[in-house]
Parts: sequence; structure tokens; C-alpha cells
Amino acid sequence: MANDDKPQNTFSLVTRQLAVLEKRDWELWTIVCLAGIVVSGGLLAIIAPAAFMRQGETYFQLTVSRQLVLGLFVLLALLNSYLVTRRMELRRTRQELITSSMQNELVRLQSFTDPLTEVYNRRSLEEMASRYISHARRLRSCLTFVLIDVDRFKEVNTRFGHLTGDFVLAEVASILRGSVRGSDAVIRYGGDEFLIILADTGVIGASRVVHRIKACLLDWNTVGQLEKFQLDLSIGISEWTDGQTLDEVLDAADRTMYAEKASNKRGTSAISSRTSPTPVNALVHGSSRPS
Repeated sequence: MANDDKPQNTFSLVTRQLAVLEKRDWELWTIVCLAGIVVSGGLLAIIAPAAFMRQGETYFQLTVSRQLVLGLFVLLALLNSYLVTRRMELRRTRQELITSSMQNELVRLQSFTDPLTEVYNRRSLEEMASRYISHARRLRSCLTFVLIDVDRFKEVNTRFGHLTGDFVLAEVASILRGSVRGSDAVIRYGGDEFLIILADTGVIGASRVVHRIKACLLDWNTVGQLEKFQLDLSIGISEWTDGQTLDEVLDAADRTMYAEKASNKRGTSAISSRTSPTPVNALVHGSSRPS
């Protein structure tokens, strides 16, 4: 998946550019050292013939033309000016490179973030899933996808208006973020659908996450955020297995989510915000390895 390589390629490019700047920096220091050796050698060449011994002491009798002294000072001034200028240019180039890289990465991350809910957007799904799957395959660890749909969301928009609908989506995203770890990913999958990718977690661990989500939603409803309206979520869980494509694992989660949605409509939700969760097998499609 090409998108997964893009951040790594960008990092490699920046690393190479910094290495080039570091090399130029060392070249300047080499020039300084060589210039110091040349100047010292020149001074010794001038002073050594003028040295002589008298009664155990060394005396110097030296006559140097004004032009030579002036030329030496001019040479040193020009050398220092060149080195200072080059050092400032290198520092400025390094700062510009680092700033540009940070800005580019910020733009890339912003393009993967949903501005309303402040979670990852659908555009980021392929890259995020590829990273998590690569991690799970490399470590042979569990990986679970949790698909969430806001029940009766159209009714929220109809009864309370679209601004309230946006508020509800942002609140649901906040509940989801607060129910998972920093190593997990929350993605706005569609209009009123969200996806959670749980790293190093099997279906039993995922069911605990679902229970936390439902508990937080119950608290949210208890406060009475929406007048005479109880918000509920339909949730489907599917554990990824090696060899399974992203579409396949999402389709499995989608089927279990819609099965629960149908159950919610009949008033017999498998895990509603008003009842304790039923066994994991009622929610999960796929294997049941513990996290």
C-alpha cells in the first residue's frame, strides 16, 4: 500500500538532506583547521630563521614588512567572514528544512483528520489499517476492528437540527476516544459511522471496550443531552486473521453491526446502553482468541 510508505519516504528524504548539511558543516570545520595549520606554518617559517640562542635563552630578531602583516590580517578577516557567513547559511538552511518538514507533516496529518469530530477520517483508513495489519502480522498479535453506527441519527437531525446532529457526532467521537488506548485508532468511517482499530486486542478485549463505550453513553443519556431522546449505538466486532483483506474484515464487522441494529429496532439489543453486555459470541464474527 503506497500511502503507508509515504511518511517513511519523507523521513528518509529529510534524513538525507540533513546528512548533506552535516557534511557541509564538517567541510567548513576542515577549512578552519587547514587554515589554522597554514597560518601557523607561515608564522613558524617567518619566526624560525629569526630565532637564535644566547646564554641558554632563545631570542628573536624579526623584521616583517608592513605589507605582509596587513596581508595576513586581511587574509584572516576574509577567512573568518567566509566561515561565519557559511555557518549562518547552513544554520538557516537546516532550520528551514526542519520547519518545512514539520509543516508538511502537519498538513498531511490534517488531511487525515475529520475537522468536526477530530478523529481520523475515511481517507486515512487504508494507511492506518495497513500499519496495524503489518504490526499484527510481524508480531503475530491480535487485531480487532469495531464498527459503530449511531442509531436513529436522521431523527436527531430532523427533531433537533443539523447543528445538534454535528454536536452528537462530536460527542460520540469523544466517547470513543475516551474508551480506547492511545495505541488504538478511531476513524470516522462515514456520515454517522465510526471505526475503531484495536491493536494487540482480540474479541474479548474488544467486548470490554464496547462495554466501556456503552457505559459512557449511558452516562451521557442520563445527563439528558437530548430532550426525550435516548441515543444508542449499534456495534459490530470482527477480529482480523492473517490472509484476510481489509474489505473482508470490515464486511464481517458490518454484518454484525447491522444485525444488532435490527435487534435494536425490535427493542432487543444484544448490548444496549440500559443492559449489561451479552456473551461475546453474540456480537462477534470470526475467531475468538483472547487479547
